[in-house]
Amino acid sequence: STISSSTEPGYSADISWQITDCGKETHFTWSTPAAAIAGCTWQDNTPDLEAGGHGLSQKGNLKYAHWPAVRPDILSSNHPGLQRREAYGCGLPTYKPVVTRVVGGDDVRQHSWPWQVSLQYQSGSSFYHTCGGTLIGNQWVLTAAHCIGSRTYRVYLGKHRLNENNEAGSIAISPEKIIVHENWDSYNIRNDIALIKLSTPVKFTDAIMAACLPKSGEILPNNAPSYVTGWGRLWTGGPLADILQQALLPVVDYATCTRSDWWGNLVTNNMVCAGGDGQLASCNGDSGGPLNYQNSDGSWSVHGIVSFGSSMGCNYRKKPSVFTRVSAYISWINNVVAKN
Repeated sequence: STISSSTEPGYSADISWQITDCGKETHFTWSTPAAAIAGCTWQDNTPDLEAGGHGLSQKGNLKYAHWPAVRPDILSSNHPGLQRREAYGCGLPTYKPVVTRVVGGDDVRQHSWPWQVSLQYQSGSSFYHTCGGTLIGNQWVLTAAHCIGSRTYRVYLGKHRLNENNEAGSIAISPEKIIVHENWDSYNIRNDIALIKLSTPVKFTDAIMAACLPKSGEILPNNAPSYVTGWGRLWTGGPLADILQQALLPVVDYATCTRSDWWGNLVTNNMVCAGGDGQLASCNGDSGGPLNYQNSDGSWSVHGIVSFGSSMGCNYRKKPSVFTRVSAYISWINNVVAKN
């Protein structure tokens, strides 16, 4: 199979998604690989948002998203993994990330974010990158609910160059099951979280290891340095990156992010905002991908899942990237893993 970062021709009519809360018109057609709608409202009350941080097109008064819109032995919530008796502790890459600030994002050091995965859907005999995800155990991947549709998927681990087949250290694994949060609300983009159980456990290597999970309820302070990673667009409307990207996004606290001239009441306590300085945003990441934060012991935890951004562009002032706050869902994650 081949991997492509572009959409195959004729895909625009391929998926329809039914929304029940949107009043008059209930069907949306996607024009790029996508799985969910960022929301739809009418002219007098149109939220300026979109799943994944990419552009929207208008049709009448509707916005159409151009893409997505415990068991301690296998989960990585215990720093640094010694309780799991593993050679590789969670969140401690063999090749440490080079964490410098460059406007527009950086190519990453190879295998420095070894929990980053590429979620890919099948079309014909090929697979296409659609979302990011985070390996949080040897058989579990965390991603966004809006990334999941009725497609056939695979999870590619250990990737650096998206378009390079048979990369050393990489492996593609099909899901055994996908669990979307039971209260996922595509209209308001609430509970935008899903777990993928891999069909076979993965062996941790220098190229593939789990991120740590934050402590339940942990809140990052304002301006905490966090990093978004993925193969997302390098600029609004641009192509996907071939090499994995990273960008520093300072956390924006809840009090600031919910101001009326920022995101207002679209942001809840179960979300994390980061960026919004007009320079960097989750165009450098992917929907479903991680917001990474380094703990005092040097390990990295996944504090956010890329959820939505502004339709005015991914580098828009006072419209930071918005992430599902992982620390609000630790009990949900543990319950899903225990039952599956």
